[in-house]
Amino acid sequence: MCEYCGCQAVASIDQLTTDHATVVNLIGHVREAHRDGDPARMAETARRIAAVLEPHTRVEEHGLFPALADDFPDQLAALEDEHRRIEGALAEAADGTPVDPGWAERLKDVLALLREHIRKEQDGVFPAALAYLSTEQWEAVEAVRARVGPRMPHPSG
Repeated sequence: MCEYCGCQAVASIDQLTTDHATVVNLIGHVREAHRDGDPARMAETARRIAAVLEPHTRVEEHGLFPALADDFPDQLAALEDEHRRIEGALAEAADGTPVDPGWAERLKDVLALLREHIRKEQDGVFPAALAYLSTEQWEAVEAVRARVGPRMPHPSG
């Protein structure tokens, strides 16, 4: 993950980056489960990814993205659309292992999108936020992060 711009010195960005690292690790677990022909393990891991992404997305969409919206409206709208697509695929496993035989491939496809989405945030959104946001805007992002609640370490293994 990105470490060159210094954005991880900001607590909210550091937490979002930690979330990304956890998700990338969990994506690897989904790939292993797919390779092993274990859709139940894929579904369980999809639920773990969703649990990481739910508060993560709230911080982005209610704190970080609004602060950047005037400068990058099209890019942020595209990222929010990707959030919905990713959430939709993960939600298919919310209540157990989907019976649809095409679900495993849909999940793999959306997780490839998620990897690219993470790259866009790490290499674009986070450095832009560091460059563009005022102290007051960072305080607003931190307020959203505080409302999301304290984070427990994410299970990555």
